[in-house]
Amino acid sequence: MNTDPDGGWSLVVPLKPLALAKSRLAAAAGERLRPRLALAFAQDTVAAALACGRVRDVVLVTDDPVASVALAALGARIVPDSPAAGLNAALAHGAREVRRGRPGARLATLNADLPALRPVELDRVLAAAEQFPRAFLADAADIGTTFLSADSGFELRPAFGGASRLRHLSSGAAEIRLAGVDSVRRDVDTGEDLAAALALGVGPRTAARWAPSNG
Repeated sequence: MNTDPDGGWSLVVPLKPLALAKSRLAAAAGERLRPRLALAFAQDTVAAALACGRVRDVVLVTDDPVASVALAALGARIVPDSPAAGLNAALAHGAREVRRGRPGARLATLNADLPALRPVELDRVLAAAEQFPRAFLADAADIGTTFLSADSGFELRPAFGGASRLRHLSSGAAEIRLAGVDSVRRDVDTGEDLAAALALGVGPRTAARWAPSNG
């Protein structure tokens, strides 16, 4: 984590209430395990992000009380989702909160469902993003987006959901094209996604949650 008070990236991570999160994963994980996996994904994502040398802090936008306690314990700053108007409104709200305290902050959003996230790979993505006013990284399917950034003095302008890669591209954000950053692109919505993340190697909390169900 970057401890320079004037430097480093602030990451905004959105998280739905756990009761609603990862609904498409229920077929593979079961309804009882689904919200627990959603929390484990977020914990592994935040822990890996905070271990990245270019990251100054992580702001988690959520109204879930269980997730708030668990993620705050890892070092995330919790911001309530006061707009309660969907993903992009939550991200814009988190960005405003960051820049309320640090007007010149470099900002990036990161999905909360990247359980295989590697700090070194995130570091490479952030280094690439520093070359552009706004930049994004497509998901593993090249349809959605897992990362969006805005340099100091630029607005984030998030357009997540569905085919967001094309929306971010058409908004003028530069697409980051890097090999070897699979963990930053591997979000998890389905059982197939989870299998791919497990093949990459997930973080300890996801591994601990998943192992008992397959023992």
